[in-house]
Amino acid sequence: MKIVMLGAPGAGKGTQAEKIAAKYQIPTISTGNIFRKNMKEGTELGKQVQAIIEAGGLVPDELTNALVFDRLGNEDCKDGYILDGYPRTVPQAEAYLAFLAENNDKLDHAIDVDVPDESIVSRMSGRRVCPDCGETYHLVVNPPKTEGICNKCGAALIQRKDDAAETVQNRLTTYHDQTEPMISLYKERGMYDRVDGTQPIDKVFEDICAILG
Repeated sequence: MKIVMLGAPGAGKGTQAEKIAAKYQIPTISTGNIFRKNMKEGTELGKQVQAIIEAGGLVPDELTNALVFDRLGNEDCKDGYILDGYPRTVPQAEAYLAFLAENNDKLDHAIDVDVPDESIVSRMSGRRVCPDCGETYHLVVNPPKTEGICNKCGAALIQRKDDAAETVQNRLTTYHDQTEPMISLYKERGMYDRVDGTQPIDKVFEDICAILG
């Protein structure tokens, strides 16, 4: 079973990918992990990525695709996998689908964990993190007992830059411009499935399992 997870930043697709991986015993694959592994091991592709990142550049599609396709050849992917955060653009999606076709293979499901922008901004901008112990809170759904103070260690909580409302909105704009257009690609091929990501986590997972069978 080969699955691509779709959804805006903060929609919860990473959480659902982990739950799918545990239930169906297939690996979750992200480009970030692939990049780090190849850089750590000093592979030829890893050296190319490191040079680009250290220069402050963006890893080009050709190199990203090559790293992902190499990872998909590993033994743990023989029964399927979940792609989380890849493909990010229409050209990447087209290259991935072409790679599958060349190998007489196909994508089974592109699952979109759909959450409105206003809900995502509320979710992410409400997050607070303890800089000392790493405990996370949410001002609405999981607030600390004492405002601004970590329950566990008593340190002052902070808001990460990535969670600031303006940053979240910028990330959503990038998603709508670059990633969302892939939905049409998957719809045309009969691979697209949408779930309501505003529901409780377990209900979202239940809906995904109903799709996967």
